[in-house]
Amino acid sequence: MLKQHLQLKLGQKLAPQQIQLMKLIQLHTLEFEEELERELEENPALEIVKEESKEDDFSSLEDNYEGEGTESIETDFDVDQYLYDDEPSYKTASSNYSPDDEEFDNESLLTEGQSLYDYLLEQIHLVNISEEDEKIAEYLIGNLDTDGYLRREIKSIVDDLAFSQGIYTTKEKVEDILENYIQKLDPPGVGARGLQECLLLQIEKKVSSDKAVSLAANILRYQFDALTNKHYNKIIQKYDIEEEDLRDALDEISKLSPKVGGNFDTQTITINQEIIPDFVIQVKDGQVVPMLNSKNAPTLRVSEEYKDILTTYSHDKNSSEHKQAALFIKQKLDAAKWYIDAINQRQNTLLQTITAIVKFQKDYFITGDEKSLRPMILKDVADITGFDISTISRVVKSKYADTPNGIVYLKDLFSDSLTNDDGEEVSTKEIKTHLQEVISKENKRKPLTDDALVVILKEQGYNIARRTIAKYREQLNIPVARLRKEL
Repeated sequence: MLKQHLQLKLGQKLAPQQIQLMKLIQLHTLEFEEELERELEENPALEIVKEESKEDDFSSLEDNYEGEGTESIETDFDVDQYLYDDEPSYKTASSNYSPDDEEFDNESLLTEGQSLYDYLLEQIHLVNISEEDEKIAEYLIGNLDTDGYLRREIKSIVDDLAFSQGIYTTKEKVEDILENYIQKLDPPGVGARGLQECLLLQIEKKVSSDKAVSLAANILRYQFDALTNKHYNKIIQKYDIEEEDLRDALDEISKLSPKVGGNFDTQTITINQEIIPDFVIQVKDGQVVPMLNSKNAPTLRVSEEYKDILTTYSHDKNSSEHKQAALFIKQKLDAAKWYIDAINQRQNTLLQTITAIVKFQKDYFITGDEKSLRPMILKDVADITGFDISTISRVVKSKYADTPNGIVYLKDLFSDSLTNDDGEEVSTKEIKTHLQEVISKENKRKPLTDDALVVILKEQGYNIARRTIAKYREQLNIPVARLRKEL
């Protein structure tokens, strides 16, 4: 039996403008510029104010901005809402320029480049080889990764050739083509199935009469495990050589490339873009001044032409076509106002966030010393700004700041804290800096173990467990002591 009853539920829904704002906040400068260009193309009611007609400086945005929402679109509308002569600028225009406009150039550099795949195909087509073998060679080239390695099993390639190419061959035949054709191509080392083979292919192209080269080739072929584990004494005893001889051989090995395909573009055209800082931080008379770098976001306003068109169509309320046209124009005008308002809110949110970060890390921006970084998490900034933690996370995501000490990735300014022997909270980044300094000054012939590092840092006032040292070392991409050993 059907029953009818009432149920009360609490829910939270984001308005379209809020969703749009969240998306805009997490974009860095280059992505924001692209998004702005798309919006200008899609909405003719949104237009750029010519540079000479700009009235507001972006630095005044924080004072001009008011968190007033826009009205929703309705079928019955009042055209007068678009015809204010004294309408506040923040509703119809967005001035996004900062005083540093001439410091940055945001042009993408397009560079024509040849991919490794195309380069190898050109060479294989010049080789005297049968038609079927050439197809197998082309298929092998197509299976190389961007570093120039063949990571797939030969048996799998044989099966693929049969099913997808209709070429029935053997594992031995494919290996023969790989070793006698592909691996003979330039650059040396291409087509290798592992690091050892890659290095051997390169060293074999060098003059074998050289003593250091011959020893290097011998070590790579027969003592590769000892080499990778840096068991130098074992190698010296094996070949009955002097330490200087081994040093010369290692020098030859260090000249080899583990990624021979790295110098080639992965696409025919590669877009190289510089990092464009989203924020500019200046130090003036001991004061840290944060600003937004928004050169690539031109001043926007609602189109006057579209306002006039809306006025014209709204006077004729008897024509259904004019009424539909007027509704369409109103939707575009509303969307333009929403977008301008969202941009202003984005810039206001970014400015308040960077101001809070600068306030928290003032000493660091003045000195540039990472040891001056205070422990700071997203919640600390959220407490200062009043924004949600998720909003702060979106702001700092993929964004950079230009400081007197260079370009800084905002996320690098955040770190957890540990308590030192004096009872003070110190940033984990400070501890990592000390750890890096200790390792950089160690005797490379006898590198410090993690246990030794624990003792040294404890002497400096940082009581850290061995597993924590290992974790920080891995985060800094520093290998274990055994692999840091040098002759």
